Amino acid sequence: MIPRARTLLEVRAELTGPNEPFELVDVEVDGVSFRTWKNAPANLVQILERSRTFADREFIVHEGQRLTFAEHYWQAATMARRLVATGIARGDRVAIAARNLPQGIVTFWGALAAGATVAPLNAWWTSEELAYGLNDSAATVLVVDEERLARLRKQFNNLVHLRHIVVISDDPAHAADLGKPHDVIALRGFQDFLGEIDCTNPVPSLDIGPDHDATIFYTAGTTSKPKGAVATHRNSVVSVMSLAFANRCRDLAAGIDTGTAREVTLLNIPLFHVTGALAGLVAHTASGGALVTMRHFDAGRALALIERERVTTVGGVPTIVQQLLAHPDVKKFDLTSIRSVSYGGAPVPEDLPARVKAALPRAITSNGYGLTETSALVAQISGEDYLAHPTSCGVAVPVCDVCVVPESFDGPEPNPTTLCAPNVAGELWVKGPNVVRGYWRKPQATSQTFSRGWVRTGDIARVSEDGLIYIVERSKDMIIHRGENVYPSMVEVHLSAHPAIAECAVIGLPDEEEGEEVVAVVVLREEGLATIEEIADFLRPRVASFEMPSRFYVRPFALPRNAQLKILKRELRDALVHEDF
Repeated sequence: MIPRARTLLEVRAELTGPNEPFELVDVEVDGVSFRTWKNAPANLVQILERSRTFADREFIVHEGQRLTFAEHYWQAATMARRLVATGIARGDRVAIAARNLPQGIVTFWGALAAGATVAPLNAWWTSEELAYGLNDSAATVLVVDEERLARLRKQFNNLVHLRHIVVISDDPAHAADLGKPHDVIALRGFQDFLGEIDCTNPVPSLDIGPDHDATIFYTAGTTSKPKGAVATHRNSVVSVMSLAFANRCRDLAAGIDTGTAREVTLLNIPLFHVTGALAGLVAHTASGGALVTMRHFDAGRALALIERERVTTVGGVPTIVQQLLAHPDVKKFDLTSIRSVSYGGAPVPEDLPARVKAALPRAITSNGYGLTETSALVAQISGEDYLAHPTSCGVAVPVCDVCVVPESFDGPEPNPTTLCAPNVAGELWVKGPNVVRGYWRKPQATSQTFSRGWVRTGDIARVSEDGLIYIVERSKDMIIHRGENVYPSMVEVHLSAHPAIAECAVIGLPDEEEGEEVVAVVVLREEGLATIEEIADFLRPRVASFEMPSRFYVRPFALPRNAQLKILKRELRDALVHEDF
């Protein structure tokens, strides 16, 4: 029997009640009290162990490679023991730099099971950026695909801590091309390193507490170097439970019982993003769902995969959904398996939920909000609620507190006297057991962003009287281009190195196909010192391809700044959008 549709408040109260699957309990961590999920696993390795119950279910589908849960578990257990044999101990860092490959997934779980802290590095970073991530995390083992190996090779002598590189072959039927050996860093192919899979020896028995470090996901903001956000096992499992809660609310509020239905997700978010790793990989490991991955996103191939694999969930960032709906052959494919369209992480066109409903009437559309610093999900809105409030990202999950304070607020934590009134915009703060413990080896940046369990998101938001969150402007001017995070400060530091440039700003402009277009505005020291072509040629080898601006503007006068001399990028953006530059 299909249950009647209920209000979101009714559903939330039912699911979080005593003896219910999402019952809440109070905990204290480092002197700070939180609400959390009573039934959450103690650590991520427990999720891996429980995945054995799914046995012969298909877990990973990637370009002809198929892996069941049982095959994955034993490969991950074997990887854990191989890593321990190389000297990896609890807390040591294991880095991964690769596309969304099955071998990378095995490494992720194997490293966690070995007690290591996993550092997924942005696979599209330049060689210098990859070297920075390896040195900053002090990773001693790196698992990398052949493309990243070739990019990194010229940095080998600059890698201070790295001692082992394990290389994934582009062709699973052949051994990886290791190239020339190195005097200090040992290179081995992935299959050679893994060796014979031992299906009798489970993961090592280690004492992994909820507040031990689990992952370091790199993010960037107003500084030129990325910062590693350190998430504990508690942070991660709470986030996965929050996603399960939000999705269950979504279904029950719509009057749909999908509690026993298996999820098959087309994963378009890179696993080096916290959303891809937690909301994608870890969530499906916990639920028994299947992950369908692609070497690189192509809307036409994605539509074919949805039809062939009977995909139930698609999404990622809004751009992905827009490209699928806009594909000229979209009506030629059977998309009736899709039950859910979920996205977040970027501005959403106001008409997108209605467009999804028109194209996929059986699917429920959801928009979410979260940060690397909050281990992904903080809030979600779905279904009829989303159609009624298409510019909102929803209500916070029960384990998170959110509040809005004036942008000038500089206290250690919000209190009732410092809060903005409902629907008044200010800076959004978030508190919960999903908030990471800080930035890796950056105490000053940590103290500036985290305080007494709260994270200052930097996002400008307003919250309605009924708790709906509306993001007015994203933090730190981050740009979402083709589903990738572009941090303007990282591009600006390279532009500023050009001798002809006095000042510069990189901003994002709305683009229906790309999500946002990367645009650079420069002011020259003297008129005519450099052409746009010369500036572009200077920048191109210094940044990743997705970071490269598609347009450059030379401004004949100084960039607009406030009293604190911060560049007013909102003014620049508005001027370019309205062609009033």
